[in-house]
Amino acid sequence: MTIPELIEKKRNGGEHSREELNALVGGFARAQVPDYQVAAWLMAVFLRGMTPRETTDLTLVMAESGDVLDLAGLRDTVDKHSTGGVGDKTSLVLAPMLAALNLTVAKMSGRGLAHTGGTIDKLESIPGWRDQLSDEEFLSQAREVGIALVGQSKNLAPADGLLYALRDVTATVESVPLIASSIMSKKIAAGAKTIVLDVKVGAGAFMKTPEDAEKLAQAMVEIGTLAGRNVRALLTDMSAPLGHMAGNSLEVIEAIWTLRGEGPRDLLDLCLALAEEALVAHGETPRRAEERARNVIRDGSALAKLRAFVAAQGGDASYIDDPSKFDVAPGRAEVTAESSGFLSEVDALAVGRAVLALGGGRERKDEAIDHGVGVEVLHKPGDEVEAGEVIARVYHRERGVERALTLLREGLGVANEPPSVPPLVLKRVGA
Repeated sequence: MTIPELIEKKRNGGEHSREELNALVGGFARAQVPDYQVAAWLMAVFLRGMTPRETTDLTLVMAESGDVLDLAGLRDTVDKHSTGGVGDKTSLVLAPMLAALNLTVAKMSGRGLAHTGGTIDKLESIPGWRDQLSDEEFLSQAREVGIALVGQSKNLAPADGLLYALRDVTATVESVPLIASSIMSKKIAAGAKTIVLDVKVGAGAFMKTPEDAEKLAQAMVEIGTLAGRNVRALLTDMSAPLGHMAGNSLEVIEAIWTLRGEGPRDLLDLCLALAEEALVAHGETPRRAEERARNVIRDGSALAKLRAFVAAQGGDASYIDDPSKFDVAPGRAEVTAESSGFLSEVDALAVGRAVLALGGGRERKDEAIDHGVGVEVLHKPGDEVEAGEVIARVYHRERGVERALTLLREGLGVANEPPSVPPLVLKRVGA
């Protein structure tokens, strides 16, 4: 079929074959199909949707448009992906936990953009830590330490990058098949056999409602299952920030506290839930999985894995033992409760934008960031507070302070009655 015939087929609600998708999307990646034809096809997909099999074939075409990592020589490989949130330092805690549980985390992570933080940026708060390894170093470290985590330097799923740029300017971003295939193409190209997904829901997340998040999670699980991977997903609340800290150095410090067993309850609970999913995917019972996950925090083995991982990638591991060494901005400013009552809202998006205003995030991919600035949220929704009590603290170097404080004040709410607080884990979605 010609490209116009393929566009017409989707416009009329037809289902593409793998060969047809390769001709259209693969052809676009090979510069054989012009962008205006692909733009027309994207709108047809947006309006007509795709079947699970069709979405999986699209994912595989995108995954195979570039490098595909071969992790077959590694034991029990696990990749974890979060759809993005505020204060989400989960990977910094979860990866060492999984390594201590004898699973292997060999993955590529991204940098932050806009109000969401990136794992690579957070790790670069540690002096000397490097985000690039040769293929041999990457596989060797994963085998010996259990963790190798690098930036996305590989030519992973280049067709996805091209499609995303076109979706961004053609009002076709918000399509579940296109979002799911975009995420999963990179996960499948990255090679792990088991993939655990953390699909965020709420003000600070891309998916604002549980219904939309569940559709996305189900689509990604279906893709992974049809592609021969073991995929499990959790829908988790992101109406308020995760933990208390938002900002690069601050989040690494909080991750270290959590691995010491001294971190915030919500962060620990989420990491335990994700670790449990990974272990159950490898044959453990849920009860035994939870017990094992808790034990690697109690016995210090997960913290030891973080230390070994940082050292293996050139970082100063003494920062893990003494978090006071981290560069934290010296300026302080506070937001207090205007009245007594119950904290009804800590808007995650407002907190993320406050960190961005301080210089702790980037609006362009090539923008430099300040690792030491950030926001500490001292109370969670549902907490009782007194008028004048500090609810949030800003760590700054003068830049953007008033803007950050304004955003935080607008994002906080105090009510006379205790609010209804959603559970952290809203739902599990499995194969």
